[in-house]
Amino acid sequence: MTAMDGTTELQMLSFQAPKIRLLRSLSIENEAMQILDFAVFARPEFDVPIFCANFFSTATINIIVLDLNPLHNVIDQRDYKEKYFKRLIPLGLKYSKLFPWGGKLTSESLKFFSPIVIWTKFPPSQDSYDALYSAFTEYYKAWLELIDQAPEEIDASHITCNREAQLKYLTWREEKDPGHGILKRLIGERLAKDLVRNFLFNGLDEPGSKGFLDYFPEYRCEDGSINKKRSIIGKSFENRPWDARGEFIGGNGVVPS
Repeated sequence: MTAMDGTTELQMLSFQAPKIRLLRSLSIENEAMQILDFAVFARPEFDVPIFCANFFSTATINIIVLDLNPLHNVIDQRDYKEKYFKRLIPLGLKYSKLFPWGGKLTSESLKFFSPIVIWTKFPPSQDSYDALYSAFTEYYKAWLELIDQAPEEIDASHITCNREAQLKYLTWREEKDPGHGILKRLIGERLAKDLVRNFLFNGLDEPGSKGFLDYFPEYRCEDGSINKKRSIIGKSFENRPWDARGEFIGGNGVVPS
């Protein structure tokens, strides 16, 4: 797809596989910026995390999120964290030393990240680009190993729980993803909304899906609309809220948003 400026190109690819509901990639490139939005969602019969890579680069700054987004809350559900992330903590430590924490992250957003998340900002540097590429390949390899080893769930209630968790994640990302503004400027509001809902976060129209305010009622305004603020609680994490063992220590780093 070519943007309204006639020069910026948006490239989209998507695939499915026996264990993968959706693998999709969006890349955007022009003289001012490069963007990669890459994600992989398992089918609900598998409770593996969601692979997430969001890279935004300009001539002066790189803003990076790389993670295996947990399907279930790793702060509250210790068994899920132990199941998928305990063995990956050394991988997260390796790259957290290379990529410092990127600054404030809202407490609402944090629920969708794991102890191994790379959330960072850095100026242009070939060494950093090489390290980021290595991180991407190692994280993706780790995810592929998880999905390859994951047994298929046969309990209908667990499958429903996994589907609901993925829908909640998709609903949050569709409404609060910070990249929406760029898409609107490039291709217009109508096409941007279609791209976000039906491609980037495809699955929101599945039977039984709910609206944003059903999942996040704290964002309801008095007139019934959705509050556009990123954070309602008003707290954010200035520093990495997990220690070297992957234990949540967020209470020590909370600052006003």
